[in-house]
Order: sequence, then C-alpha cells, then structure tokens
Amino acid sequence: MQKSHFSSFHPPQRKLLGPGPSDVNPRILEALSRPTIGHLDPLFIGMMDELKQLLRYAFQTENEVTLPISAPGSAGMECCFVNLVEPGDKVIVCCNGAFGGRMKENVIRCGGEAIIVEDPWGRAVDLDKVEAALKANPDASILAFVHAETSTGALSDAKALAKLAHDYDCLTIVDAVTSLAGVPLKVDEWQLDAVYSGTQKCLSCIPGLSPVTFNERAMEKVKNRKSKVQSWFLDLSLMLGYWEGEGKRAYHHTAPINPLYGLHEALCILQDEGLENSWERHRIQHNSLKAGLENMGLNLSVPEAERLPQLNAVIIPDGVNDAEVRGELLNKYNLEIGAGLGDSAGKLWRIGLMGYSANTGNVLYCLSALKAVLDI
Repeated sequence: MQKSHFSSFHPPQRKLLGPGPSDVNPRILEALSRPTIGHLDPLFIGMMDELKQLLRYAFQTENEVTLPISAPGSAGMECCFVNLVEPGDKVIVCCNGAFGGRMKENVIRCGGEAIIVEDPWGRAVDLDKVEAALKANPDASILAFVHAETSTGALSDAKALAKLAHDYDCLTIVDAVTSLAGVPLKVDEWQLDAVYSGTQKCLSCIPGLSPVTFNERAMEKVKNRKSKVQSWFLDLSLMLGYWEGEGKRAYHHTAPINPLYGLHEALCILQDEGLENSWERHRIQHNSLKAGLENMGLNLSVPEAERLPQLNAVIIPDGVNDAEVRGELLNKYNLEIGAGLGDSAGKLWRIGLMGYSANTGNVLYCLSALKAVLDI
C-alpha cells in the first residue's frame, strides 16, 4: 500500500453555541497538556479523591458513589441502567424528546419492560401522566426521566418527579447531562437516586467523561441483584475497586489520565465561581439572548416556565433554509449552532449557552451574525 502524506491537524477557532460541546475554558486546555503520569500513581489517586469531592459539590450530594465514568454521557446513562435494571424489571420511562427514547432502548436491552409516558417534544414531563402510569403499574421499580432535554430545550421538574416515584416505591434514574452546573440540580435535597451527566456541556470540559452519582437506596438495589450486570466495563461492583479501593487499588481499566486532569480543573473553576453564581450566569445570558432574538422577530419554541436557559430552541422563520443559515454561520463567522432533531429538523435551531460559552460577548456575536445572515 502506498504511503500517505498527512500533516498535523489544526482546527479553526470556532465559537461553539450548539447543543454541545461548548467552548472549553483555556484553563482546562492547559490542564490537559500537563505531564501524563500512571493511573495508579499515588499522586494521581490523590487527584481522583479530590475529583470525587468536587463532583459531590457539583451534584449537591454526599453520595459516596460519585465518580466520572471513562466514556461520554451515553455511557453514564448505560451505567445507571445496566446496574439498576434486571431482566423482567418494569421501568416507567418519560419520553419528551430524543434522550427519553434512548432511556427506553436501555431498558429493553437490559431485558426490562419499558412503560412509556409520552409528552410532546418541547414540553416538560407531565406529572399527572406520570402518576397515572405509576398507579397503573404498581409493580414498577424505577422511574426514568430527562431533567434537561437537550433535543428540545425543555426543563422538567426533577424534584416533583422524584417525590412521585418514591410515593410509589420506585427508584429514579435521571439524565442531567445538560443540567449539571447550568440550572439548579440538588441530588440529596430532591432525593434523586441515580444521576448521570456529561463533561462537555455546562462544565466546559472536553467530551469523553460522564459523572455519575448513586445514593444508598440505588446501591442497595445494585448489591442485591439476582443476576450479573450485563456489562463488564460498567459494572459498579468492579469499577469501585479502582475508584474506592483503600491502599492498593484494584486494576479495572487505564483511566483517561489527561481528560481527568481537565475535569478536575473544570470542577475547580466551578468551585471558584460558585454553583449558584453559575446558575445565575446562565439565566442572565439566556435572558439577553431571548431579548435579542425577539427584537429580530424570532421566538423560542418552549413555553417560558418549562424553558432551559442553556439550550435555546429557536423557531426557524417560514421560507428560511435551515442548513444554509447554519452553513453560512459556520463558514463565514466560525459560529456553530445546532439543528433540530427528529420532527423538529428544519424547524428549529438549537443555540447553546453552556459553561464557558455563556458570556455576553458570545450572545452579542451570535445575535449580530444571525442578523447579518438573515438580513433582518
């Protein structure tokens, strides 16, 4: 085979205002470049312990089992399902967007029975429908729902959903991929049992890691399983030998060392800013973007009371070509916004203001670029 000639890849400097990844804070990029050490090095293990404590702050929990899975948010989702769902388990799954559908797939692949509570895309999960499903299925053991639906920009009431679940003796599995650090998420106060997130959204870290947290109720179910977890890699009983072992830790896998440096730095940045300040910054920047869009005659698709500040679903005006606008924004302005998914493809733009991307300069740049492209 003839030798190929390639040179180093140097990407352009984009402004990432889509559904993720978000712009990466320069402090995190610097952290990623630090010297690689062994994944069982005592200094690295010390950093792992700090990481768990920093994640507890971000999740607002004291859960002992709080750690980053060495894979993206989809693996965090799968970790929750494969550890908590056994063959024959009945799981009520709330579907109000694309990621509720992925939860359903996980239940099926674990051998469980998925009972679907369906709501329109772009709306929060309906509490009355959930309670009706819980009443109709007294043998259900888990309620699964997406807190912040990335596909639509809808925010559901995680506190109320968890209370409903516990009233009917169910555990909760919660998708917080887009909500962590962007809107209030209080794992202990709201009694959320198993929660997973991602690093590339409001934490402004690179993609590839998935923070998870399991409370004692959830771990009790894990410990009392009748069957083996179907995934070797995501089996918590094996993984915790590495993340929680005292003294000599059991080898499970070679951790992604430099990405974990990056997550540690991201969580230090969050700690420096303060969690409540991060929530407020996302809210302020959302309001600025909303005002600018409305001034241009553009509207958001999600009702205000159910709207995510960090993921803004914008209705595309009649006669405007979705792909052409996004292409011009990318090629002319180095600005990325997201397309709609599923039935909303061609009908919505998804503008993310997440983490380091949620700042006044980005809001103004996005509005001015959109105005120029749309010739408004």
